[in-house]
Amino acid sequence: MRVSADSPALPAPPSIVIDTNIALDLLVFEDPAWAPLAAVLAAGELRWVATEPMRGELARVLRYPLIARRMAQRALELPAVLADFDARARLVEGVPKRAPYVCSDPDDQMFVDLAVAHRARLLSKDKAVLSMRKRLGTLGVAVQAAFEPLP
Repeated sequence: MRVSADSPALPAPPSIVIDTNIALDLLVFEDPAWAPLAAVLAAGELRWVATEPMRGELARVLRYPLIARRMAQRALELPAVLADFDARARLVEGVPKRAPYVCSDPDDQMFVDLAVAHRARLLSKDKAVLSMRKRLGTLGVAVQAAFEPLP
């Protein structure tokens, strides 16, 4: 798409934060349930935002024996999976400030903080995150366990 240099900037697509388990479903397991999400990310209709610590957590989890075996079965190597992450996700600089609500699972707080900072949709299957739906909704964050287009 081309626009005039004098035209106002096009609005950025809405942001989405994806937790590590769903990132694994997308990048390693290629779970068909997440195909609609993969399609909207590829089309640029949503912008996956992440932080360096999120990328680090993914790299650590990819080394777990069960995940490593699954990757080997699919002929995937860690550098290739991380390169796929890098191609799909937009790393934001720094670490967002702590959200007003604290997740009972400290490992998931970074996802909550980023979603709040960007008023982004948050995809997670983690019960601790899902239990925060109403509270995070008051801050403009839609928490979903499955990808659903928003109205």
